[in-house]
Amino acid sequence: MNKIYPSAAAALQGIVRDGQLLAVGGFGLCGIPEALIAALRDSGVKDLTVISNNAGVDGFGLGQLLQTRQIRKMISSYVGENKEFERQYLAGELELEFTPQGTLAERLRAGGAGIPAFFTRTGVGTLVAEGKETREFDGQTYVMERALAPDVSLSKAWKADRAGNLVYRRTARNFNPAAAMAGRISVVEVEEIVETGTLDPDAIHLPGIYVHRLVLNATPEKRIEKRTVREKTAA
Repeated sequence: MNKIYPSAAAALQGIVRDGQLLAVGGFGLCGIPEALIAALRDSGVKDLTVISNNAGVDGFGLGQLLQTRQIRKMISSYVGENKEFERQYLAGELELEFTPQGTLAERLRAGGAGIPAFFTRTGVGTLVAEGKETREFDGQTYVMERALAPDVSLSKAWKADRAGNLVYRRTARNFNPAAAMAGRISVVEVEEIVETGTLDPDAIHLPGIYVHRLVLNATPEKRIEKRTVREKTAA
């Protein structure tokens, strides 16, 4: 089975539709699938619910899909770097399911592992727990969180072999493995593709069984979310 597609647009062809639940890997702008997000924007699909730790920045990452009004709802942990997100949310134009960061990661991991739900103490007694089942264990109250199983996941890895076995690089590992595991169809953008058998089995972070489609983006922009430069002091 050939998992390699010639472009990001080709990798999304036939699998993305209006109204879907999507997961997108990355943390801030670190490890986001830049080419796949741009291809999703260009596909014109709309009314999307997107699971992602945050929503990029204005004009880049998922911020592009907010500008084109293709996202109906975000399931996120942090949303503080995007003015258009703020505008749409405060105007009632965008839904938000706010989820604590660790809970969000576990909801994706549980979805990939086939676990329908789990209990956690995080969020008990707050807005996060409203409308959710709670249960007591050993004298402590826990809230039940449902797993996330997106129709399609878009994620980023550093290197893959032709079978889809993945290696991540440093911080870009963040939400990407969990997002890739959770998707019913998993599309992964990588910077390098090698022959199957080239990768050391002990170095593989995610096996190819979780990967359905691969696309090569050898020169991603890797934009910095917020650049801070210290003023040079006089000698």
